[in-house]
Amino acid sequence: MIELIDIQKVYRTSTVETVALEEVNIDIKRGEFVSVMGPSGCGKSTLLNIAGLLDLPTNGRVLIDGRTTEGMKDKELAAFRNKMIGFVFQSFHLINELNVIDNVELPMLYSNGISAKERHEKAIYAIEKVGLGHRMKHYPSELSGGQCQRVAIARAIAAGTSILLADEPTGNLDSRMGEEVMQILFDLNTQGTTIVMVTHDEKLAKQTGRILRFFDGRQVFSQVNSSLKQEDHVV
Repeated sequence: MIELIDIQKVYRTSTVETVALEEVNIDIKRGEFVSVMGPSGCGKSTLLNIAGLLDLPTNGRVLIDGRTTEGMKDKELAAFRNKMIGFVFQSFHLINELNVIDNVELPMLYSNGISAKERHEKAIYAIEKVGLGHRMKHYPSELSGGQCQRVAIARAIAAGTSILLADEPTGNLDSRMGEEVMQILFDLNTQGTTIVMVTHDEKLAKQTGRILRFFDGRQVFSQVNSSLKQEDHVV
């Protein structure tokens, strides 16, 4: 579903060159739930941005659902990203002046071919899917942190995206709210959504299907989690 081939990302200024990712090769299958772990500054968020087509690699290829993104113009790339990929971040990025349903509808305003009626129906379905059907007219200031993150997840999946990329989705939540958000992610994965999650929480990562560990911009370890068998592979 997500294939990264020989990915390199270099940030350059007039005097400094920083290698954020080097020789990264990852193949994430449809329906997987993969965690990405590593120390701060090791390239985890850069990896997520490249996998989510928010940033371009300096070298290498990105394939989403078998389709290469090389050569796509900005408009085509944005349309493809909006159709295929949803994003959830540590900070919820909700618009305080909009209520729940308007927040969830907002990204679909930029999607071609979705009528106002369909947009509204998709938003309602996504909000109910994360258990907030009774909060559709509430504003972010009237919600708990966990509820705000649920709204962010609803917004990410409302258009029918099949990939969800989450960057520290429980980082701003207490343990109980974090567990609630993780349960929603597990439920979405069970229903077929492919999820890639950056996290510092070892306990959460061990509940996902696979852990990719990074150090200094390189993938150094891949750990398959299984209730029956656990295999560790040096990359």
